[in-house]
Amino acid sequence: MNIGVIGAGFIGRAVAQLALAAGQEVMLSNSRGPQTMSSVLSGIPGVQVGRAEDAAKFGELVLIAIPLEHYRAVLPQWLEGKTVMDANNYYPQRDGHIPVLDRFETTTSRLLADHLPHAHVVKVFNAIFAPELTQDARPHGATDRRALPVAADDAAAKAQVIRLLDELGFDAVDAGGLDESWRFERAKPAYCVRLDQHALKAALAAAERTVELPAVERVRTHG
Repeated sequence: MNIGVIGAGFIGRAVAQLALAAGQEVMLSNSRGPQTMSSVLSGIPGVQVGRAEDAAKFGELVLIAIPLEHYRAVLPQWLEGKTVMDANNYYPQRDGHIPVLDRFETTTSRLLADHLPHAHVVKVFNAIFAPELTQDARPHGATDRRALPVAADDAAAKAQVIRLLDELGFDAVDAGGLDESWRFERAKPAYCVRLDQHALKAALAAAERTVELPAVERVRTHG
């Protein structure tokens, strides 16, 4: 499978490493172009690099791992008909205030899905810190396997991403549709906490829409 990654920050690079190790083909991209990515090529053997548009066209699955404030820079026509993995989080101190998110009226993934009306958006990889992606990956059936939450409106796209998670070394918990993806956004009980499937289901159920927890305040760097 070809996986395109828009955003060559820590999350994008960690997913690329896992996918390459699992036998996938990967293209990483950043906003400055492939000529600025020599360190990526030398640091991740086997990875390809390109522009964001190139990575979008390359991928059967496409991961968007960029600061949320830049999501409109990803053009909808690049991703028509594709499964798009959304790793974005909302940090007001970085992204500026987005009133509909501040008022808890929508989710980060719903914003992206509305921007990409002909793509199949799946929320995933936003609730784990980049170093933990490579540290916590375990073979299928391992007793200490970590679970990651997944949300999507399209059942086939969700199943595709759950299969990929298994190949990369993680169990998955279905958190519902995109309108329920707030349950594992920033400052919720399931955000960036090592949990197995049972504990993750409990954390998702315990989330309250307008209650933000102070436990995890670090801003993850995407790009």
